[in-house]
Amino acid sequence: MTPVAEFVLTREEIVGYAQALPAAPQVLGGLCELLEDVNTDLEQIGDEIRRDPALAARVIRLGNSVAFGGGGGVSSIDGAVNRVGFAEIVRLVGVATVSGLVDRSLVAYGVEAERLRESLLLHALASEALAARAGLDSRAAYAAGLLRGIGMMVLDRASRGRVAYDPSAFASFSHWEETCFNLRAAAVTTVVLDEWRFPAETVAALEQHLEPSDSPLAYVLNLAGAVVSAAGLAPAGERSWWVPTEEKLAGAGLDDEQFAAAAAAAGVAFERQRQALY
Repeated sequence: MTPVAEFVLTREEIVGYAQALPAAPQVLGGLCELLEDVNTDLEQIGDEIRRDPALAARVIRLGNSVAFGGGGGVSSIDGAVNRVGFAEIVRLVGVATVSGLVDRSLVAYGVEAERLRESLLLHALASEALAARAGLDSRAAYAAGLLRGIGMMVLDRASRGRVAYDPSAFASFSHWEETCFNLRAAAVTTVVLDEWRFPAETVAALEQHLEPSDSPLAYVLNLAGAVVSAAGLAPAGERSWWVPTEEKLAGAGLDDEQFAAAAAAAGVAFERQRQALY
């Protein structure tokens, strides 16, 4: 299929496609915001999750999974929240979010649904581990890593099968997106998360994470991509962006040893949780 020369989406169209996605990532954002308040209790967390009944059902199912220490017996949101506690609740909701959010392969990008789910989950876990070592908000980094693919999902739906990425003609997804849509998926993601009232710092980091410049969180997200690429889970059109360098480590406030430790920790968590995606 030949790329179209002009394929312009308005902000309203972008938001409309995002609202049609089969999950509500806004709950994850609201949860991260709640957890910033030391006075938040488990009941408030449960109420936030119950905002999306489909997500709540997945959280209950996952609360019974081996990946989150389950062995059956959880039949309510409160039960799931109490089982995993504050430390794991964002991860539990994150897996529930991405397993519902990615409901189909991205035909325009040539990325299978299974690969995209795993790629986003590892990106989230690596972002979380790197941010913790860099002294940044690890929950915000996790959410950003998990939701960075929303722009691709929106553009895939908008294309309706009329265009497809050709790796022999374009060095990366970004160059192809600019040709077909006159904007990058990262920009689409920032439009959506801004509309959903995600923190400005998170939105700004996602806007520049492919080519980070002045945001430590953006550097963390880029380095997390390097962890995903090293694991063989990065789509071909993104691999050129995920090259760890001394400049990127410095921008994130990390050294080689911290990067290696974060990658290892993310890998362990990923192997434990990946089965819960299915």
